Amino acid sequence: MARLLLRSNVRGYLCSQIRMASDQLGELGKGAGKGGGSEREAGGASGKRQAAGEERYFRQKEKEQMALLRKHHDEEIDHHKKEVERLQREIDRHRGKIRKLNHDD
Repeated sequence: MARLLLRSNVRGYLCSQIRMASDQLGELGKGAGKGGGSEREAGGASGKRQAAGEERYFRQKEKEQMALLRKHHDEEIDHHKKEVERLQREIDRHRGKIRKLNHDD
């Protein structure tokens, strides 16, 4: 249950970060976004270059976050596979005990 809550929290966090980043975009380099420095507000080539750099930065951050999320899910899958194998061994052990009890009768 706790893992489910953690996963939904991670997903919600990533979605909110992406949403916030996209809400701040106006026309790139025109100072139309929310905030931004004086260069960006002035517009022109310098503002566009800065905006493009920011876009690259956020795309890279998003890729890193997605890679971490994929790694987390892969680790979860491996954990659950090992747990299934452990439980299957337990089932087999109990079946062996039942066979032994039936054989002793």
